[in-house]
Amino acid sequence: MKITAIETLRTDEFSNVLWVRVHTDAGVIGLGETFYGAGAVEAHIHDTLAARLLGENPLHIEALNRTMVDLPLAQASTGAEYRAASAIDIALWDLFGKVCGQPVHQMLGGLCAEKLRVYNTCAGYGYVRNRNIRPVDTWNIGASDGPYEDLSGFMSDAGALAENLLESGITAMKIWPFDPAGIRNRGLFISAEEMKAAIEPFEKIRKVVGDKMEIMVEFHSLWNLPTAKKIAKALEPYDPAWFEDPIRMNSPQALAEYAASTTVPVCASETLGSRFPYKDMLERDATHIAMVDLCWTGGLTEGRKIAALADTYHRPFAPHDCTGPVAFAAAVHTSFSQPNTLIQESVRAFYTGWYKELVTAVPKIENGYVYPMEGPGLGVDLLPQVFERPDLTHRKSEI
Repeated sequence: MKITAIETLRTDEFSNVLWVRVHTDAGVIGLGETFYGAGAVEAHIHDTLAARLLGENPLHIEALNRTMVDLPLAQASTGAEYRAASAIDIALWDLFGKVCGQPVHQMLGGLCAEKLRVYNTCAGYGYVRNRNIRPVDTWNIGASDGPYEDLSGFMSDAGALAENLLESGITAMKIWPFDPAGIRNRGLFISAEEMKAAIEPFEKIRKVVGDKMEIMVEFHSLWNLPTAKKIAKALEPYDPAWFEDPIRMNSPQALAEYAASTTVPVCASETLGSRFPYKDMLERDATHIAMVDLCWTGGLTEGRKIAALADTYHRPFAPHDCTGPVAFAAAVHTSFSQPNTLIQESVRAFYTGWYKELVTAVPKIENGYVYPMEGPGLGVDLLPQVFERPDLTHRKSEI
């Protein structure tokens, strides 16, 4: 079997989502995806990677992954080179599963659980639906109507939102109320008034639902170390489940100092590319939960290695997903195949909303649990109408 063509698709409406389809001479097509800077990733795929991949055996996934990331500028990052490699790697695993007639989680070693707990990242319908992805406190609130505008929910009445999530069986939620102050002050300091405002959602959640809800705190790497430690101390009485990316993820020593200063586990990081920075973090006891975004860090090939590395240090694995529908499916397959998966991220405004505009299937989530996807490969494909969209940009490199 040989790779005969590599095809990319992106749209103006979902401008940060890039799909990759790997074609073969056997007629089997694998589907992958990445997120952010879709045009730059598209260019790298066609201008650089296609020449290295066309004519190769698509089932030699490990070798092809190394071919894609062994480039001068593709070294342990989540830049365009790694995002391109990630998308193609996901497509190769989808193709592998289709060739063998098995779901990707089986190709990765089989199920380690019959169902997995999910947490809800409290984003809304327009959170990542435009070109200008930036860390602000609005994130397109009100961009579309629906019952799960959870970003507005946690910013206005986090207690009511927690009640609503519990009613659907979801017992963990992730929020980021410190972002407005972090952006306003460039992460240098936080005033007493800003601290009080950011803590208010935690107070409301605990007042309304007590300890029935786990609260993950996302900081988007906005803070300097002294301020991050100050915030951590203020939040400890509310018993958060984890602190995620409190500072920039470029100093294991600084993150280790942060981790030693708080009783709350540190989760890191969707922003890390390849297993090597995770090794540095784990060796320094800087992170307690390994979060990996498969469409940024090298695909399923690298993601499962990071999960195994974390397991070596007796640390759980928690795949990130706040991007597109194919990446979500890939994350779910990987989660089920790893024995140390703690919990799977999900966004109910996404999997009940815009994901269904684009793909044939989404993972089943019910009563706070996600279930394995069925069918060969990822078990998901692009809907026919995606190929007919007037805002579609389509490019194909072939033999």
